Amino acid sequence: MLMVMLKKIGRLFVIKTRFEACLIIYALGVGAMARGMIYLDQYPGIGGKLLLAACSGSVFLAGAKIFDCLRYEKAARAAADG
Repeated sequence: MLMVMLKKIGRLFVIKTRFEACLIIYALGVGAMARGMIYLDQYPGIGGKLLLAACSGSVFLAGAKIFDCLRYEKAARAAADG
């Protein structure tokens, strides 16, 4: 009984669709830009701008990886089904 409950709770933390992935990437982007704005205040000049760019770049990399993983998992499920 406990294992069934843990499996159901664990499924909440699995990204299953592109829409869910977009929501996660949006949340990552909002957080990264908030952090980047703090960097601009703490490090005025080119240093802050570079850190802001690094924050936004990390979201692009993470988003690409999430979409690639979704594509891979979809292909693996299709291969297993037929």
